[in-house]
Amino acid sequence: MTLIAIVLATLAAGLGSVWVAAALMRTGIGSQGSRFGAQHLLSLAAGALLATAFVHLLPEAFESQINPKALFVVLLLGLVFFFLLDKAELWHHGHEHRHALPEERGHAHGEHADGEHADGPHGDHHHHHHHGHTHNNSAGGWSLLTGDSVHCFGDGILIASAFMADMWLGIVAAISVLAHEVPHHMGDLVVLSGNGSRSQSKVALLKLSLAGAVTALGGVVGYFLVSSLADFLPYFLAIASSSFIYVALADLIPQLQRQLTAKQTVQQVVWLAIGMVVVSAVSTWAHGDHDHHGHGPAAQHEAHGANDAHSDHDGHKH
Repeated sequence: MTLIAIVLATLAAGLGSVWVAAALMRTGIGSQGSRFGAQHLLSLAAGALLATAFVHLLPEAFESQINPKALFVVLLLGLVFFFLLDKAELWHHGHEHRHALPEERGHAHGEHADGEHADGPHGDHHHHHHHGHTHNNSAGGWSLLTGDSVHCFGDGILIASAFMADMWLGIVAAISVLAHEVPHHMGDLVVLSGNGSRSQSKVALLKLSLAGAVTALGGVVGYFLVSSLADFLPYFLAIASSSFIYVALADLIPQLQRQLTAKQTVQQVVWLAIGMVVVSAVSTWAHGDHDHHGHGPAAQHEAHGANDAHSDHDGHKH
C-alpha cells in the first residue's frame, strides 16, 4: 500500500508539475502583465518548502530516539551536499541565470532592445544571464534535462522517505515538491520550446514529462532503500529537510530579491505566508486526526516495544 502511494504521489509531483506549468502558460498565468505572476508562484513555493521542512520533516525526525545533535550535523552536511550538487548544475532550479520565466524573458529582451537595465545595479547581472541563455540549443537543452532528471530522482527519494515516516507527511512533501517545480518547469518549457512553435512546444512538453517521470523511479528506489535502512529514517528526513531548506533559501528567495514597489513586496510576503499557513494547517489537522493512532519512527519503536513486552508477558503467564 505504501509503495503504491509513493508511486502515485511521485508521479503526481513529477508529471503533474510539468503539466500544470504547461497549462498555466497557456492561460497566461505567470506571464508579464498577469495579476498572478511568476513572483507569486515562487513566493508560494518557498513558503511551502520552508514550512514542510520546519513544521513537518524536522519535528518528525526529532521524535526519534536519536541524539538531536547528530540530526543537526546531518542537516548541516545535507546543506553542504546540495550546495555541491548545485555547483555541478545538478540540483539548481534557480532559473534566474539559466532559464527565463515568461515574464522575465520579456524583461530580458526589452533590456537588450533599449540598452537600459530597469533593475538598477542588479539589472546588468540579470540582463547578461538571460541574454546568454534564453536561446534554445540542443546542448543546453539536454544539459537542462539531465539536471532536471537528477533533481527529480532526488525528489522521489525524499518523498519516499517522508511516506515511510507517515502517509500524511509524504502527501505534504509531494505537494511541496509540486509547488516548487511548477514555476521552474515554466522556465524549462520556455527554454526548450525555442521559437515557441506548436511542434517544438509539444516536443518540449514530452521531454520534460519524461524527466518529471523520473521522480517515480526515485520514489521506488527510495522505498526499498529506506525499507532496508529503517533505523536511519530520521536521518533521511533530516536530509530531505536540508534539500527543501536549500532550495527555498538559496534558490527561490534570491529570485524574489529585486527592487520592487512596496505593493509588490507586500504581495510576495503574503504569498510566502500563504504557502506556510497552508502547509502548517495541514500539519496541525493531520497530527490532530492521527496522533491517537501513533505514527513516525518514535511511535513505531514504542509500538514494537509494547508488542514485545506483551509477548513476553503472555509467554511467562503460560
